[in-house]
Amino acid sequence: MDFKTEKTEQYALVRLNEPTIGTENVEDFEKVVRSLFREGYSNIIVDLKTVQDVDSEGLGLIRKANKLCSNELGLFILVTKNEELIETLDASKISDLTIMPTIEEAVDAVFMNELENDFKEEEDDEMDDYGFGEMTEGEGSRNGGGDDD
Repeated sequence: MDFKTEKTEQYALVRLNEPTIGTENVEDFEKVVRSLFREGYSNIIVDLKTVQDVDSEGLGLIRKANKLCSNELGLFILVTKNEELIETLDASKISDLTIMPTIEEAVDAVFMNELENDFKEEEDDEMDDYGFGEMTEGEGSRNGGGDDD
């Protein structure tokens, strides 16, 4: 598989130089994605500039990679302007798949996602500070509905 990888602190960028993602190269592509994920990258941007087609095996890998990243609150972003390819990806109904027209927009999406995650963590911490994070089921109402009435 012909590709280049660029790594930053926030994301890894994979520039594919293949006409298709499918049977011939899906195993190699999966190795690349798994390797990046093991290195701690939950934000992976894949430049599909040269890719014209994705077969069912390629779609399966994209689905897995997207799920891996989203489970870690990251993003798996595909970059393409190819309308036919976008239609194929949309038709596959991969939940929360992010497709961007440029690498710059994909990088912006990564930073926005990181900010949103940081904001959510701060909100959770604030809730814990006020004791809301430690509530168990049944707590929170004055008349708890216990059997001692």
